[in-house]
Amino acid sequence: MFVLDDLLFRPFIGIVDALHSIALDELYDLNELEDQLKENQLLYELGERPEAEYRERKEELEAEIEIAREVHERFSSGRVEVKR
Repeated sequence: MFVLDDLLFRPFIGIVDALHSIALDELYDLNELEDQLKENQLLYELGERPEAEYRERKEELEAEIEIAREVHERFSSGRVEVKR
């Protein structure tokens, strides 16, 4: 029974882990979020974005960046559980 489990389920779990990793990288792309933060700053400095909108978007992006860093930290340290 255990041999059958190893043969059938281990490859599946490996694929799921790989897909999970790709999904996390895509959903929590730190480079993209930091680029958006820079773009927000630039638009404000050029006068194309009002200060209220700039501050609101800045807070949103900083919160997303904090979450993304935490997700990447947890995933790289192995503290993320994949439930079967």
